[in-house]
Amino acid sequence: MTDENKPPHPMSRRFRGFLPVVVDVETAGFNPERDALLEVAAVILTMDDDGWVRRAETHVQQIDPFEGANLEQSALDFTGIDPWNPEREAVPEREGLSEIFSPIRKAVKNHDCKRAVLVGHNATFDHNFIFAAALRADIRRNPFHPFSTFDTATLAGLAYGHTVLAQACKLAGIPFSNKEAHSAAYDAEKTADLFCGIVNRWKELGGFPPPVIPEETE
Repeated sequence: MTDENKPPHPMSRRFRGFLPVVVDVETAGFNPERDALLEVAAVILTMDDDGWVRRAETHVQQIDPFEGANLEQSALDFTGIDPWNPEREAVPEREGLSEIFSPIRKAVKNHDCKRAVLVGHNATFDHNFIFAAALRADIRRNPFHPFSTFDTATLAGLAYGHTVLAQACKLAGIPFSNKEAHSAAYDAEKTADLFCGIVNRWKELGGFPPPVIPEETE
């Protein structure tokens, strides 16, 4: 079968043709314009031919604080990140985000999707930091939708009655270690497992594909 005759990837028929990518950031505060972005993890999702969503690859970058960035000590104590530790192998925002965005763009193309949509636990926080950093770094090809997100805090509140990531994962039967939490990669992968579990459970219950709505006739 030639590429021209190849059917579109099943993911392209889900989520309005957007590719879900789970993102978690670790930061030195709560203000995306002022506080440093220190770590970014992105988990690209995929879908098999039967419509089940699962994790694909994870990409992680340690980020140097941008020039003039604020570093709240309470935030550093919470995450345990030492921004100046040479073992972090941190890179400037432009380089780090480019390394994260490149495989996402490739995955969007491979899944026949239009663009990526950010999935996060309290997704607005991660979305705001990613977009603020991309703007500072003058990155023009941001693969993410500029305002739409999927928030697993909201979805977990609906599905499991709890909005805290650790508790929602436990209620969903997903192992969660508080000792490993607050690493961007760990939190992103647990968020991805939670999102996939909710989406796949909805499919099991018959919630997708949606019913066909007949066209209106005069």
